[in-house]
Amino acid sequence: PPFAALFPLCLSAFLLSCRPQALRIMATNGTNGDPDQVNISELPTLTAFFQHTANDTDLTLVMNSTALACKAIARAVRKAGIAGLYGLAGSNNSSGDDVKKLDLLSNEMMINALLGSGKVCALISEENEEPVIVSAERSGRFIVAFDPLDGSSNIDCNVSTGTIFSVWERKTPVHTVATEIDILQKGADIVCAGYCMYGSATEFVCTFSNCGVHCFTLDPSLGEFMHTRAEMRIPDKPKRIYSVNEGNCALWDQEVVAAVASFKNAEPKPFTQRYVGSMVSDVHRTILYGGVFLYPADSKSPNGKLRVLYEGFPMSLLVEQAGGKASTGMFKGEIRDVTVLEPTDIHERCPIILGNSEYVDQALSFYQK
Repeated sequence: PPFAALFPLCLSAFLLSCRPQALRIMATNGTNGDPDQVNISELPTLTAFFQHTANDTDLTLVMNSTALACKAIARAVRKAGIAGLYGLAGSNNSSGDDVKKLDLLSNEMMINALLGSGKVCALISEENEEPVIVSAERSGRFIVAFDPLDGSSNIDCNVSTGTIFSVWERKTPVHTVATEIDILQKGADIVCAGYCMYGSATEFVCTFSNCGVHCFTLDPSLGEFMHTRAEMRIPDKPKRIYSVNEGNCALWDQEVVAAVASFKNAEPKPFTQRYVGSMVSDVHRTILYGGVFLYPADSKSPNGKLRVLYEGFPMSLLVEQAGGKASTGMFKGEIRDVTVLEPTDIHERCPIILGNSEYVDQALSFYQK
């Protein structure tokens, strides 16, 4: 009977509610040919992992809401062609970039999900000129900054995209309106940061409370992010990969030109060049395989192009927690660590060099010659 086929999944949902620390899936012996059925598997979900590891119900609710929005965005990305979501929306965002239809939809999904958590006091989005400030009576503990759909210029050609986010705890009391002191905090004060990548799989990568970097993969048959990689580390013996948009080389300063040349002409074997044009994809590959990612300042964008609060800070923190290094390169007259920058505007920009420490140091060494 049909119910017999559904019984294992019903049992899974029951076990999830009974055992928040793990999800146990029990299935039949597989004779019915269902490729989603397995014998026994026990993996913690993202929500259960946060609650158990962070021991902070409010933060868990914020992360659960972020994950819900990412599931909705992943679905929209996969159905974009069918639903007519390709193309421009006919407007520009806070940074002056052309806005895609999926940018707007993803932004609304993130805002609505996070407001629904009841635990945020302010939201900062690449798509909004001003922060979304929650009223005093509904105001919670956390500020979330996010790029709802990084790499959206690649959407129409079906290249991987992602969502990037940072979470801070407010400095002013709960149930008051958030102020500038809450919104403009250093990267070192972040309580949680991460990204969700929409590619051949949907993967949610995050770090919090110095617990390392963890990856959760969306199981479409369950609708749950399952913990698939713990304590992710950039390899000690990395692949020799450099990632940069060399189309901008005519605009770089001579030190960046020399640094990139040192990767291209390395002995005994030159580095391989890989550049997707979606920061989530390029940084994800760098964490898994090793290498170096550069988005330097240039004569056209002397302050860099990546936004500090929702691109520079979270990605730098993730790479550092994975054992790597992140730097601005030469920025405003000095070489600086990204996470100690003191932002003065919610859409402030900075340059980035991140990856294996030895490769980042190799790039920075040209400023010392």
